[in-house]
Amino acid sequence: MTTLYRLLTADDTSAFCHKVSEALSKGWTLHGSPTYAFDQANGVMRCGQAVTKEVAVPYDPEMKLGQQ
Repeated sequence: MTTLYRLLTADDTSAFCHKVSEALSKGWTLHGSPTYAFDQANGVMRCGQAVTKEVAVPYDPEMKLGQQ
């Protein structure tokens, strides 16, 4: 088994929640606490959430993690 890791990020909107919810619906698991910070360059709050997933294939850097 291989553990895959992704860090999901987006502006603090419902789109971020939908991004995380979609990953969870595809078998990804929350990893750690979410993060929340002010993006001064763009004047918006940004969110981040790490997710992991166990897969039965060897890791390959060419993998499209969002498609796993």
